[in-house]
Amino acid sequence: MKRFAFKMFLKPGCEEEYQKRHAALWPELRQQIKDSGVGNYSIYWDKDTNILFGYQECEGEGNSQDTTDVDPITQKWWDMMADIMEVNPDNSPVTIPIKEVFHLD
Repeated sequence: MKRFAFKMFLKPGCEEEYQKRHAALWPELRQQIKDSGVGNYSIYWDKDTNILFGYQECEGEGNSQDTTDVDPITQKWWDMMADIMEVNPDNSPVTIPIKEVFHLD
């Protein structure tokens, strides 16, 4: 199991909408994430910087932020979230991987 941490950027004033949309996460997207081998997935919000911090555990080398060979469900989600986050030209969230420097089981 590989641990993967990353940060994304929320647009100012969009924190409530971000939480609202994730509270209503589509069941098919939830299943797609699980089927891709991603589990123990959390996203945290730093209100001082508007940075979102994500953590997930992944089977294999992939992760939920991988922009290669994107399925239609994920693309539709990215398109819906593009108005409240910083995104790339394909509407994928701007994602910066964070290097793990310590871990304790």
